[in-house]
Amino acid sequence: MERDMTWKLISSQKLYSETWMNIRIDTCEKPDGTVVTPYYVYEFPEWVAALAITKDGKVILERQYRHALGKTGYEIPGGCVDKTDANFETAIARELLEETGYRFDKIEYLGDTSSNPSTNTNLMHMFLATGGELVKEQELDAGEDIELLLVTLDEFIEMFKNDQFLQSMHVAVIFKALEKLGRIKIS
Repeated sequence: MERDMTWKLISSQKLYSETWMNIRIDTCEKPDGTVVTPYYVYEFPEWVAALAITKDGKVILERQYRHALGKTGYEIPGGCVDKTDANFETAIARELLEETGYRFDKIEYLGDTSSNPSTNTNLMHMFLATGGELVKEQELDAGEDIELLLVTLDEFIEMFKNDQFLQSMHVAVIFKALEKLGRIKIS
């Protein structure tokens, strides 16, 4: 039988709070009685991302600048779950439509992952979206500047093999989606 390793929360104090992020400092007690303080926790909204494929078999990629790293690179579509989203599927359908202008026939849930479970409270919910059809122009948020690139699945896999994707949670989505598509075997 596995032992309970859960920490007891003794106190928590908000250090910073705004729309997309809260930072708190916790004081916790481990099961052996050791007190851990300070422990910084970052609260973010839940995130969604999808490997998105059009009706004619093209993978939709996004090229954008990421200021924290000072790099421009390729990503897959995704973003934050809004309070107005009914569920994660609604959130990814909205993000896909806003960022790419495509609506999809099928959106399959592939699971979830965490960017850093030691500090972050949220999860990334992973999807495979297929049967995409361009229905409108992009509707980007004020801070977004996204160029779209459509590539064949083979070209996409080659980009993946050549480490063209830096965002680690997107890499997890890509692995899960390629497994679902039967293009790689993980087990």
